[in-house]
Amino acid sequence: MDQLLQHILNALVLGGTYALLGIGLTLIFGIMNVVNFTHGALYTFGGYAMYLAAVALGLNFFVALPVALVAGLLLGAFIEFTLLRPLRRSDIDTTMLVMIGAGIIMQSGTLWIFGGVAKAVPTPFPAQPLVIGPVSLSYVNLFVLAAAVALIAITYFTINGTRLGRAMRATFQDHDTAALMGVNVSLIYTATFAIGSALAAAAGALLGPVYVVTPQMGELAAVKAFAIVILGGLGSISGATIGGFILAFAEELGAGYISSGYRDAMGFLIIIAVLLVKPTGLFARAERIG
Repeated sequence: MDQLLQHILNALVLGGTYALLGIGLTLIFGIMNVVNFTHGALYTFGGYAMYLAAVALGLNFFVALPVALVAGLLLGAFIEFTLLRPLRRSDIDTTMLVMIGAGIIMQSGTLWIFGGVAKAVPTPFPAQPLVIGPVSLSYVNLFVLAAAVALIAITYFTINGTRLGRAMRATFQDHDTAALMGVNVSLIYTATFAIGSALAAAAGALLGPVYVVTPQMGELAAVKAFAIVILGGLGSISGATIGGFILAFAEELGAGYISSGYRDAMGFLIIIAVLLVKPTGLFARAERIG
């Protein structure tokens, strides 16, 4: 039982960052109908932005995190404005090729700038873990969980409780009708891609201090983000959130009770099983983002 509780805590920490990845991708995919192959590179960008802000610039750790998030937001807006907006009326194959190329360029550029040596992000938290009964949790992991939950809550409020969110949901339902009703669809697309990119960068910035930052860290993260969106159902933020935690629990329990070598395989086995039963995902919503 003690071991199970420890695995549950570890899965909660990992699930929060997985949920951020999934929410960011489902926003972009659902509203813009764009397969964002730069999502993993944006995750990596967030890790390195956190490293540069905390180490190179010497900013306080708690200031460096929002700096990394804003950097991801601005980079996402730049990518949408320079690459996606000119391709707005192009076929999906052309857009996919452009995004694949952009992702490769971003990863190669990161490797060229920072080299292949992993970077560590220092934290102000004590090395001694917080011990609660039979389980222990490091303070940095506790912070990561709290920050991820806060960002998920802010995203929910933005989508469901603000004018921007209403415009995004209207665009998701029917962008032509939304445009006729006065919604600036181009601005909504830019905002959507920027928010999705910021969430991916936030996930990288949060996990960077937990592990290390490398140019390849986004490769597997991107695959898992797509899996989470498929598992939860396209267009559902709730589905992406729950899907992220399901994947994290599958990985953690599989690694703990079967073999750590099957950590990644266990999550995808569950996804395959779910899709065999419900191909649209667990929480698919055809009518709206939410």
